[in-house]
Amino acid sequence: MRHTTAAALALALLASPVLADEPYDAAAEAQQQLARIAALDDAGPQLNAVIVYEPEAPNYANEASEAGMPLDGRTVLVKDNIETFEWPTTAGSLALRDNATGRDAPLIANIRANGGVIMGKTNLSEWANIRDNRSTSGWSAIGGLTRNPHATDRNACGSSSGSGAAIAAGFAWAAIGTETNGSITCPASVNGIVGFKPTVGMVGRTHVVPISATQDTAGPMTRTVHDAALLLSAMAGSDPLDPATAEADTHKTDFTTGLDDFSLAGVRIGVMRNQVGNVAGVTALFEQALSDLESQGAVLIDIEYDWPDGFWGRSLTVLLFELQRDMAAYLGTLEDGSMPDTLADIVTFNRENSEKELRWFGQDLFEQALETTDEAAYREALETNLKATREDGIDRLLAEHGVQFLVAPTTGPAWSTDLVNGDNFGGGVGAGSLPAIAGYPHITVPMGAVERLPVGFSIFAGKWQDHEVLKAGAAYEKARTAELPTPSFDPWKPAE
Repeated sequence: MRHTTAAALALALLASPVLADEPYDAAAEAQQQLARIAALDDAGPQLNAVIVYEPEAPNYANEASEAGMPLDGRTVLVKDNIETFEWPTTAGSLALRDNATGRDAPLIANIRANGGVIMGKTNLSEWANIRDNRSTSGWSAIGGLTRNPHATDRNACGSSSGSGAAIAAGFAWAAIGTETNGSITCPASVNGIVGFKPTVGMVGRTHVVPISATQDTAGPMTRTVHDAALLLSAMAGSDPLDPATAEADTHKTDFTTGLDDFSLAGVRIGVMRNQVGNVAGVTALFEQALSDLESQGAVLIDIEYDWPDGFWGRSLTVLLFELQRDMAAYLGTLEDGSMPDTLADIVTFNRENSEKELRWFGQDLFEQALETTDEAAYREALETNLKATREDGIDRLLAEHGVQFLVAPTTGPAWSTDLVNGDNFGGGVGAGSLPAIAGYPHITVPMGAVERLPVGFSIFAGKWQDHEVLKAGAAYEKARTAELPTPSFDPWKPAE
């Protein structure tokens, strides 16, 4: 396949990633990453993955590396719903365009304290994809449309679209995404990278623009499982302002330990057969992945699971109630009087700026959230769905079948982006809503490609089993036999 000059340069720079056991030249790597951003985000295919970046990153990387801290000056891009002191935090919306708080979210402070260099902010699906049912993932009024490096006319998924595309394109060592229901794992899968959604409560959410206190979490998006474990080790920990993290320090560890030594021999793994879907290419890759696990001695147990009646309606009730409540709480921490105070203020702003904010899709979910104020109905929906995904869901499946992990394909290949008609999820692929709504850990690891379009392999388990899930992800990564695609930085073409 022929490439533009910019794309050819970036492919050459991507050809030799730094491995876990090699010395890391932080400053040189940061300089190459800036070159890739200039070649592919500012110019060339204009991936629109990065909203703003730090031109002094090589100098900061050198300083951090010389200090001898764990991240050794490695660069980290941050989804633009997480506060950093340098830049505004917009959630992709013009309503927060000037939201310069001068604060670091605690998870960002943890990364800096461990020697990470904040490289910049990544684009996202506006408001983390909770604004409208007909949205196009990866679009925001602030950043425009994020493009998938593997096929620039295909979607990068959301809401952490910019973080996924940026790591696939080599714009930083790692990125931070956030997930409420699939927003780390889906973009990681379709961009061909590793994404890890921790147990809700492992990473603090203070100064992160919210959707749901029950389900929201930040997590690492990287090129390898080792890198995800390394970054999680730096960002995890109890946050005094986030009650969900009270136990985090108890469960936090060096998540890189044991990754190389973990054996799948005799490990019982549950295969979520009803969530494999009906995309033939994905099914074939998944069967190859299962064979890879068996080749390492894993014992596979087929599991049948169906979503309970009324599950999705209750899920929406929970998200919309928590959105209007938690958004008001976040906005109440902003000292700038020009910022909105409530979700209703944001709805009004969008109407008044409809030519820019509402051109491609509306805000029906925001408007529904304003009407979702029945706390008793919310409590009932929350308790019912938590029981369905925890006690009667993942916990039951693990115990009844005597398995340590559950696996499924993460999602299908990237679909063609269509701003007029919105997203086109299809194929019934994936079980990611189970760990998302339960608040349990979930990793996606590249599994191969369907017609050059990446697809991920999902592994999840019980609460606080983050380290075990990372170990299983590393074991699969090492055992994988499928060939992985490299980004083309061109529109999609059929495989030759």
